[in-house]
Amino acid sequence: MGKQQDVGGSDRHRGQSSAAHQAMGGNVDARLALARDPSTPPARLYQLASDPSALVRKAVAARPDAPAEALRPLTRDGDREVRQAVARNPSTSVGNLLRLVADADRWVRWAVAGNPGCDESVRRAMSRAPDKELRGLLAELPTLEPDLAATLVNDASPEVRERLATHTQDPEVITALMADRTVRVRKGVARNVRTTAEQRRVLAQDSAVDVRAALVRSVELEEAELRRLVEDRAVEVRLAMATSEVTPGHIREALRSDPDETVATVAREFGQAPFGAPAVRAPRVAHRRVGKTGPGRPGGHSR
Repeated sequence: MGKQQDVGGSDRHRGQSSAAHQAMGGNVDARLALARDPSTPPARLYQLASDPSALVRKAVAARPDAPAEALRPLTRDGDREVRQAVARNPSTSVGNLLRLVADADRWVRWAVAGNPGCDESVRRAMSRAPDKELRGLLAELPTLEPDLAATLVNDASPEVRERLATHTQDPEVITALMADRTVRVRKGVARNVRTTAEQRRVLAQDSAVDVRAALVRSVELEEAELRRLVEDRAVEVRLAMATSEVTPGHIREALRSDPDETVATVAREFGQAPFGAPAVRAPRVAHRRVGKTGPGRPGGHSR
């Protein structure tokens, strides 16, 4: 993805920093080394924050000890990677994070979600954002205010609700999302290790094959549910049990006699691959990674 440039951004930096540039000899490598040097005084970092080189400005933006006076103008920098570095900087003020959460570039907005300084006011701004990926990142946070979680329970995007379902620690939110009419959302609940034994019993009887398959693949179940699911009518569910790391040995032993030859073979060969060869694993039937890497998503977010 190309760098996002603000109109007149580069000219502004060149104009503001001409004197500093001349004073430091015009050597980009030397200025970059200075920007990275832990002993560089705050006054010089402030000067380097208006350097004509985006590499130098980015180095300043990434420094946790950079003075607030240096970081503030960098939130409006013409180079997207500079703003992204400010968004990741744990020393960035809440005010600047609020500015960056509304940035025109999605990578900058997404970087704010991972900042340890992302407080309640920033999270509330994220919950109102039109960017569903940003709301999805919010849904994955380990701690979330109850009213924000309740808002996300009713989010218009099934993807956001699924990510909340997978990551929430709130029992009431889990209960609410178990009743969601969208299969992928209930599948998210099935992958949540914080569900209770009773909730898992209900999920084990869900009408959707995808939900039952996600359940046996992700969490430990009580014996009654295991015995029921080992005879599940859907091959996909039994295959998921055969390939799951959480399936008890005696259940996998029972699957070795499964009427479906693929299930039986996978159960027999699970963990039996020769030295140097990968263990046999069947395809993950009806299971799609919700988070993908690449230009469209910020890393691999499992939801």
